[in-house]
Amino acid sequence: MKKYLVIGNPIEHSLSPILHNYWIKKNNIKATYDKKKINEEDIKNVILDLKQEKIHGLNVTVPFKNSTIPFLDDVTSVVEKTKSVNTIYKKDNKIIGHNTDVGGFERSLIETNYKVKNKKIFILGSGGVVGSIILALENLEAGQITLSNRTRKKAEKIKDINPKLNIVDWGKIPEFDIIINATSLGLKNNDEIKLNFENVGNNKLFYDVIYNQNITNFLKHGKKLGNEIKDGKMMFIYQAQLAFKTWHNILPKIENETIDLLIK
Repeated sequence: MKKYLVIGNPIEHSLSPILHNYWIKKNNIKATYDKKKINEEDIKNVILDLKQEKIHGLNVTVPFKNSTIPFLDDVTSVVEKTKSVNTIYKKDNKIIGHNTDVGGFERSLIETNYKVKNKKIFILGSGGVVGSIILALENLEAGQITLSNRTRKKAEKIKDINPKLNIVDWGKIPEFDIIINATSLGLKNNDEIKLNFENVGNNKLFYDVIYNQNITNFLKHGKKLGNEIKDGKMMFIYQAQLAFKTWHNILPKIENETIDLLIK
C-alpha cells in the first residue's frame, strides 16, 4: 500500500488527509494519506524516505514551500518561476518538486464574477504561497501588483524574483481592486489583521487564502464594507486535485460532496 503525506508546522489545521483519502477511496486506490509535523532539520530525512519509497508522494505546506527546494533533484518550470514547492514525487529515480498552487489559485479566481485583467492587486504577506499567487495573477493579465509584509525585508526578497512588484510598508493601503490575505492571520478565530480598511470603498474583492474557517475576520470586514468576498476553499481543492493527478494520473471529480467535506 502506497503512503502519502503532507508536511508542515503547524499541521493540525490541514484538511488535506480528509480530501485525499476521500478521493483515494472513490477511485479504489490502495493508498493512505496522512499529515506530519516536522521541523526544518527533518526535511532531508523525509525526502530520503521518498527516495527509498517508504513514502510515495509529499504535499508541502507552511513554512517549508521554499526550504524543501535544495533537497530536491529537479523542479518543474512552475517551481523555477515561483521558487515554491507544494507537491513532490519520484520519477526516473529523481525527486521532483512541483507546484499546483498556481493552477489552484488561478482556477479559483476564474470562477468568481470578478475579472482580474488589468485590475490593481494588493497582497498581504510574503509566505511560501505568494510567489504562486503572483504567477497566477500574471497569467490572468492582472495590472499593478503591490505587496506589503510586516517584515519589509521578506517582501523585498519576493521583489528580487518579481521585479515588476510594487512594495509598500505595512500599514499603508494603496488603491486596489482586489486584496488578498496571504498571511497566516485567520487560522484562529480571534485573529485580526489590524489595518484600517474603512476608506477603501466597496465593490472590490476581498480574498483570503485561508480555507479552514467558515469566514475569517478579514472577510467579515470586507463584506461589511460592501465588497465581494472569497475564501481559500476552492483554491485548496483545486490544488489538491492537481496534486492527486500528479501522483495517480487520475483527475478526481469535484462535487458538492467534496466541498461539504471541508465545511463539516
